Amino acid sequence: MKKKLGFAFGFLWLAGPLVLAQTVAPEPAVPSGLAEAKAAQAAAPYSLLDSALFYQLLVGEMTLQEGEPAAGFALMLDAARKTGDAQLYQRATDIALQSRSGDSALQAAQAWKQAQPASREANRYVLQILIALNRIADTVEPLKTEIRLAPDVERPAVLAAVPRVYARVSDKKLASSVVEEALADYLSTPATRSAAWATVGRMRLAASDNKGALEAAQRSQAADNRAEAPVLVALELMDLKLPEAEGLVQKYFEGNTKALPELRMGYARVLLELQRYTEATTQLKIVTQEKPDFPEGWLVLGSLQLQDNQLPQAQTSLERYVALAQQQKPQDETTRGLAQAYLSLSQLAEKRKDYAAAENWLNKIENSSDLAQAQIRRASILASQGKLEAARQLIRQLPERNPGDARLKLNAEVGLLRDSKQYQLAHDVLAQALIMTPEEPDLLYDQSMMAEKLSRMDEMERLLRQVILLRPDYYQAYNALGYSLADRSVRLPEARELIQKALEFAPSDPFIKDSLGWVEFRAGNKAEAIRIFEAAYKAKPDAEIAAHFGEVLWSLGQRERAVAIWKEGQLINSDNETLLETLKRLQVKL
Repeated sequence: MKKKLGFAFGFLWLAGPLVLAQTVAPEPAVPSGLAEAKAAQAAAPYSLLDSALFYQLLVGEMTLQEGEPAAGFALMLDAARKTGDAQLYQRATDIALQSRSGDSALQAAQAWKQAQPASREANRYVLQILIALNRIADTVEPLKTEIRLAPDVERPAVLAAVPRVYARVSDKKLASSVVEEALADYLSTPATRSAAWATVGRMRLAASDNKGALEAAQRSQAADNRAEAPVLVALELMDLKLPEAEGLVQKYFEGNTKALPELRMGYARVLLELQRYTEATTQLKIVTQEKPDFPEGWLVLGSLQLQDNQLPQAQTSLERYVALAQQQKPQDETTRGLAQAYLSLSQLAEKRKDYAAAENWLNKIENSSDLAQAQIRRASILASQGKLEAARQLIRQLPERNPGDARLKLNAEVGLLRDSKQYQLAHDVLAQALIMTPEEPDLLYDQSMMAEKLSRMDEMERLLRQVILLRPDYYQAYNALGYSLADRSVRLPEARELIQKALEFAPSDPFIKDSLGWVEFRAGNKAEAIRIFEAAYKAKPDAEIAAHFGEVLWSLGQRERAVAIWKEGQLINSDNETLLETLKRLQVKL
């Protein structure tokens, strides 16, 4: 028992001094064994604690130790009311929270706030407990108080933090209206107008009021066109069919020499998600030019250049990232970024057939979570050297700690077989996987692509229609089926309808636009086909788009331009099957 008492009092006195009166109270008797309490009491000569209150606190802590939180809470709250001490109010509130008694916690926090109206800590407790109790409508006044009590210099930051406070609230619309009501005075005050409207924008965004969020972001930027907060809202709205949102982002960057590189990176990432690759590359180049010591810009730019087969540029960008990242303190994000860069540099070396260099890059990967990707890259190196079975075996030996690992291995093996043109083997591997999960859309889609390679067009169509039935929003299936029909010049109206359906889900996808251009060409609408291919190729210079674009130009007698486009495509990817087949069929030598 003495050990428990000592622990209780040690905790109590470490909480801080209690000022109870203007005269020194007699030193209370300390039970034998409570050295911590006696030492703490001696160290606080100005703490005035009468014997009755001392005993009350002792009993309260002992009661808690004995597993009776309700009694301990009552004693502690009573002591807090008698003394007016903030730490005792906080202790009483914490006791109630720890015992999962929300109403008692609210009672203590409100008593604390009433006793000390200027206490931000007391008000925060009230606000957070009300939210935890889902009494969102009651948080208007505490939120107003929190913002009012904040010093002027801190107020914008406090406003910016509000959406996080309400992040877990289930009724987002109610939370949005409550916050907007609480912020009413700050929406028109010059010093806080921009931050307040940005907060309203984030709350409306969380409530799925996208147009309202855009309006709030516009008001925020109108108050301060160099503020970052409205840009963050606009970036989240860019892919929600609100073109005005991008205008806010672009306006922030216009002539802004202090624009944050992180925001430009965010803009580039959204452009990549929208498959606007050329524009994304432009933004990444601006980042690396304006902030050459900003590592992430080089990593994403290098990855995009590798994807576009710009191998020397990708090598330079990725090595620049590695040099910058290695100068930073080790962090999870940096470790993951380095692993990604090493994997990409290994792939670059493999493309040059420098397999020793490829292996050396992989050996630099230390992060355990990336070792599976390193092994898959090693398997690709083996396959590139004609050791396909050894590569498959290396992948199959990878451990499967979760379903994601199993899927990663399957995708890797199918990818190796596809790249090695072993389409029947890939088809067989997928067929085996579909036995276990016969209605997995991604597997069915991959199987349809292998069926196409094997010229089993009926099977391909059956599988794609099954994907569409299972996942009506699987736009790749609409596009693949539409393109296949167009490529064979059959059922062209249906092909156009399928591809237009795909564009409803991904209106910016240049590859779907390429499919639509191919339909129009096959239907004899060459002028429309040229218009579509112009836009698709500008958005994404790609060998396959170049093959189709060039063929339309060739058919119109624009042969010099067709050859120029094909040469560009050949520089992008000289092994592209569609480009090679087109040149062979048209008997064109570049």
